[in-house]
Amino acid sequence: MRTDSSPGDLPAREHLPATDAGTPVLDVVIPVYNEEKDLQPCVLRLHEHLKRTFPYAFRITVADNASTDTTPQVAARLAARLPEVVSRRLEQKGRGRALRTVWSASDAPVLAYMDVDLSTDLNALLPLVAPLISGHSDLAIGSRLARSSRVVRGAKREFISRSYNLILRGSLQARFSDAQCGFKAIRRDVAQVLLPLVEDSGWFFDTEMLVLAERAGLRIHEVPVDWVDDPDSTVHIVRTATDDLKGVWRVGRALAGGSLSLDRLARPFGDDPRDRELTDVPKGLARQLVGFCVVGGLSTLFYLLLYSGFRSFSGSQVANALALLVSAVANTAANRRLTFGVRGRGGAVRHQAQGLVVFGIGLVLTSGSLAALNAATNDPAHSTELAVLIAANLAATVLRFLLFRAWVFPDRRDEPSTPTPAPSPVVASHRPGGHAAHPAAPHPMPVRPGPPAYRPLPQRPTAPATPSSPTQAATSYDTAPFRAADAADQGWGDSTMQMQAVRPHDHDPRNAR
Repeated sequence: MRTDSSPGDLPAREHLPATDAGTPVLDVVIPVYNEEKDLQPCVLRLHEHLKRTFPYAFRITVADNASTDTTPQVAARLAARLPEVVSRRLEQKGRGRALRTVWSASDAPVLAYMDVDLSTDLNALLPLVAPLISGHSDLAIGSRLARSSRVVRGAKREFISRSYNLILRGSLQARFSDAQCGFKAIRRDVAQVLLPLVEDSGWFFDTEMLVLAERAGLRIHEVPVDWVDDPDSTVHIVRTATDDLKGVWRVGRALAGGSLSLDRLARPFGDDPRDRELTDVPKGLARQLVGFCVVGGLSTLFYLLLYSGFRSFSGSQVANALALLVSAVANTAANRRLTFGVRGRGGAVRHQAQGLVVFGIGLVLTSGSLAALNAATNDPAHSTELAVLIAANLAATVLRFLLFRAWVFPDRRDEPSTPTPAPSPVVASHRPGGHAAHPAAPHPMPVRPGPPAYRPLPQRPTAPATPSSPTQAATSYDTAPFRAADAADQGWGDSTMQMQAVRPHDHDPRNAR
């Protein structure tokens, strides 16, 4: 699994301001492969719907991934005919590859995609992206399995879809209802950090993206949709199902091994207004206490079972030392991953060494308790030994948590880090006459330091009813190139197109949150 991504937490979600600018708010990607018949009616229908109902500027991107028919020519004609439509050609197949390539290069703050057959009713498009524009959610998906959804499809596809989602719930603990509906959207700042972690380039791309986002604690909004099955779909069901099951196994193994840096996707503490009331509580203390108690309870049961087994062929001191050693190694590993959220193999040996020091302290407490019991009575009952050990382990547990939190797994998120140079944004602007402002040209207005979460949202320009002059009648609006931030040192890692990752925006220093 890929682990490279922009360092640091995601910025707090904010409502995108709706003022004039040249960058489209929404970029709808339509991945296609040999869709020469369906592409034109799909794009024309989507374009008309967005023109009529969507209040902001938008873009439709046709992502042609290695079509062998006349799909590229159809896409080029549509791009020449409609200013809001662009065409991208990829020389390798794969829906996930097409989405990753286009989304990573897009400057729109909200990125979406839908299938070319338009099986989903377009009236769900605005409800899909509205939570992302408002700052409420990080991703949004259309769901055909919600109670209020209305779906028309055959029994075989219905069975396959529900079975697949049951597999995801049972194996990956997924809580979203529909992973395969071709109707999804994501905020660009989330995509910049999440997409480098997604390895699949085919049909499993959606599922992997959603599972990682959910495991990282991102908010996924679900929209019930009206959906009509396309009887002419070219999806190979058996091959797709096989690839999906392989992907489930791969992602499950990576999550269990802790090889994914999902903490980089965490929203900052205080993004929820209710968090602001917690002024004197250390960050993550409540969650860590719950996790430590659960791990401690299971470790205690494991320790008692080991002690009872070792006690059958050895003395109490030897049995206690062996049982405590084995359970301490398992306890440190479990607390490292589950309680304190440390993932990956970095520092694992050091953490285990420090955990053994903590184990030594616990050994002194429990062994001293047993020694005191043996001094008080010559032949204590086994139940008495267990009661004394439980009391001693409770005292050792409290001390272990304090040492784990302050020494073994300290929270280093608040430590000062090396400052990174501020990005140099290029603000898109409208220029009459059909020519975009060149990105290298000096901007007449000064740009204030400290980039906001996004550039202001553009309202879609409307032409005057009666032009007062030929110049005014010929006025058009073009979008200048937009660079949100300087490119990071690490690339996106896609074999199709070498894209550079874009770091998420920093917080505005004037924002008290």
